Amino acid sequence: MIQSCWDAAKLLPLVACMLLAACSDAPRPGEVFDEAKQAGRDAASFPHASEPYFRDMDGGIALSPEEEKGRNMWLVWSGGNDRFWTQMTDYTFGAFDLLKVVSTHPSLGYSRASRWEYFGLVNEPCFQPATGPDKNRRGLWLDLRSKDCAPDPFENESKYPGVKIGSRGKPLGDGSTQPVGSFYGWGTGIAGLRLFPNPAFDEKAAKEWDAEKYYTDPNYYNRKDLVRPYRVGMSCGFCHIGPSPVKPPADPNNPKFENLSSSVGAQYMWVDRLFIYNANKPEGRKNYMYQLAHTYRQGTMDTSLVSTDSINNPRTMNAVYDFVARLEIAKRIGQEKIDGGELDNKQFNDYVTSGPLTEFFNKSEATVRTPHVLKDGADSVGLLGALNRVYLNIGLFSEEWLLHFNPVVGGKTISPIPIVTAQKNSSYWQATEAGTPNTALFFLKGAKPDRLKDAPGGDKYLAAGETTLERGKVAFADTCARCHSSKAPLPPPTLELTAGKCAGPGYVDCFKRYWTWTQTDDYKAQMRKIVQAPDFLKDNYLSTEARVPVTLLRTNICSPLATNAIKGNIWDNFSSQTYKSLPSVGTVTLRDPFTGELRPYAMPGGGRGYTRVPSLISAWSTAPFLLNNTVGPFDSSPSVEARLKVFEASIEQMLWPEKRERDSELGGKAVGFIDRTTERSTVTVPIGFVPEAMQPLQGRLHRWFPWLVEQDGDIVLGPIPKGVPVALLANLKLRAEGDGFGEKASHVRDVGELLIKLKLALKSAPDGASDEQLREHFASLRGPMMELSKCPDFVVNRGHYFGTAQFNQQEGLSEDEKAFGREPELGDDDKRALIAFLKTF
Repeated sequence: MIQSCWDAAKLLPLVACMLLAACSDAPRPGEVFDEAKQAGRDAASFPHASEPYFRDMDGGIALSPEEEKGRNMWLVWSGGNDRFWTQMTDYTFGAFDLLKVVSTHPSLGYSRASRWEYFGLVNEPCFQPATGPDKNRRGLWLDLRSKDCAPDPFENESKYPGVKIGSRGKPLGDGSTQPVGSFYGWGTGIAGLRLFPNPAFDEKAAKEWDAEKYYTDPNYYNRKDLVRPYRVGMSCGFCHIGPSPVKPPADPNNPKFENLSSSVGAQYMWVDRLFIYNANKPEGRKNYMYQLAHTYRQGTMDTSLVSTDSINNPRTMNAVYDFVARLEIAKRIGQEKIDGGELDNKQFNDYVTSGPLTEFFNKSEATVRTPHVLKDGADSVGLLGALNRVYLNIGLFSEEWLLHFNPVVGGKTISPIPIVTAQKNSSYWQATEAGTPNTALFFLKGAKPDRLKDAPGGDKYLAAGETTLERGKVAFADTCARCHSSKAPLPPPTLELTAGKCAGPGYVDCFKRYWTWTQTDDYKAQMRKIVQAPDFLKDNYLSTEARVPVTLLRTNICSPLATNAIKGNIWDNFSSQTYKSLPSVGTVTLRDPFTGELRPYAMPGGGRGYTRVPSLISAWSTAPFLLNNTVGPFDSSPSVEARLKVFEASIEQMLWPEKRERDSELGGKAVGFIDRTTERSTVTVPIGFVPEAMQPLQGRLHRWFPWLVEQDGDIVLGPIPKGVPVALLANLKLRAEGDGFGEKASHVRDVGELLIKLKLALKSAPDGASDEQLREHFASLRGPMMELSKCPDFVVNRGHYFGTAQFNQQEGLSEDEKAFGREPELGDDDKRALIAFLKTF
């Protein structure tokens, strides 16, 4: 037995070498061009469309031609990222397939009629459901454009000619020619997704293509060498278009353009179903990728899933409101120092020479006044830089981007993508930089608050009397406004809350001085006057945009621990020196997911440890709450009635935390909910996605490792029993954080020891064991996995206890958490009055 284990162990390096051999001739960063550049296209050949096609959206607001270009770019420009989304099928071993998401073949179990309920995706108006295979689309089941609608102007191939590369424009040997198409692609029937001809679909691929097998035969669609006839591109609008809160559709499956908003966020999207196309079937739910994505509650996703930081980190696809008020905050308190590659970001000064938009960048001082766009306040190089980075994160210039990390699985040292490289080697990036100023102009005019008073039937939910509202204003002023108002008293000069004192290393000390001041009677008296003023809500962003230490919030630390924007990481060029020099917030207190015992955890510095204050604009329409949507229930209806129902239940859980969901195993010990696997699952790599160098050995590998390689050649890691904390696996630190040789060596040792234990545990797992028996069998792995966790916080709905008794229950907390003192507790009547006031936002 010992000898056979040793023989198997000796073969593992061979397997590793074969895996590496499959990638030995990879291109090098800085030396690749995007498809547009390869085809000889420059940025000028991608003119941004000005047609007012979406004129009825966003409340029918009148836009200038430049603003129309900005909205069109937001909603239909994908910048060549259809290449990337096709590759994602390989990176997820066939689990993610956007071409199937836009399809409605009966075997898939979803259709245009159920798309809203199942996916939470917006059906684009002017389309009808497929009734059968479309001979004009290679037999695929795709939505059809309604004949009573005008043509989609973005499909105009002569005005917006596509990139002629690969097979595009060439005969396919069956009497047909692969189209070139428009650089905006064709509409798919789903808002934000566009269809493009696949340049890899050549004569050989056309001969082998079988649409029916693509939908129904796993042996066919799990072939890694399968070439689909089309690629699907994604615009920013895909994650931001949603039903208008103030003009919702009567039927969410059949909205009109007038029922849609460009900026409310995809609040209803089910990302687990989107990323695992067969999530509605047992085999899909038994895929550990589904178990991971299932922790993404409706309307959330982990935006670092691809350029993974090895932290499971779902965040809301939040609404974008009132850029004018937001930029005013940036002008007052959003000063950030930038240097190096950060200076390569475009600023408004590159496009205009006078006016208010030039006031946000000072070249001589290398400072920018900027909103903090990401949840952790990391996007901090200017509004245009934040907009441009989003396109990279959804796959623009993937030829370069993907060379800086291992997509999805991680384990490779991540390096920054330099903006100068994109500016030199990507025509799509250059065209994007040229267009985002117009998108900013669109948001400055179009991203208006959605007030409940303007929604149909909204008045009946605003029945609170003046006495109640005044009481709610006082509660808001005393408890909430110090974070959730852009209108505030001027701090006394003695506090020294200046950029020179507070930006970077001195930030935590400054924040503590600010917080202590907000606890004084003097501050509260001034803030009450501001909140009670009749124009309090006018031009108020209802956020300070401040980075709040997680030691104060006591929320889940995985978002504040995100590493993608720290020095030397993938988004290094998009975060400021000020962000990168932020100090540690100190020690936080976490819960052991198996025993409920308290565990101290020292937070790192260098940008991590903070959460940017979200705006409360239109809070009545954006529940559930917290940045991961974990506080409150869901309702798939976008009606005013349903939104208010969810708001009421969610805000009650915020203000009465004892009403929040508790963990099924630890109960009250967890002080919240832990995401656990909902059923037994495995990590499966279908034989078609196994590296070619290993495929000739599949039979032998099954004999050598029957617990790893199945008879049909699929590689299966598992079983992972039901009830295991998902983050235990998802947050494993696969590479050392530091650059020191000693730290790297000890980390390699620890990971190696864990893998040996994991291998032996998997091999010795008893046949027919129950989930409880399997969890006990793997119990010896808990400690090592916890020690190697990049985020050992498992309770997802804890924290933000302001105004509640929970805030003052500080036994067992660290001194850093106690440093913010105690808070007055709101009574039940005060909380009810506060809720009434929040509805008016």
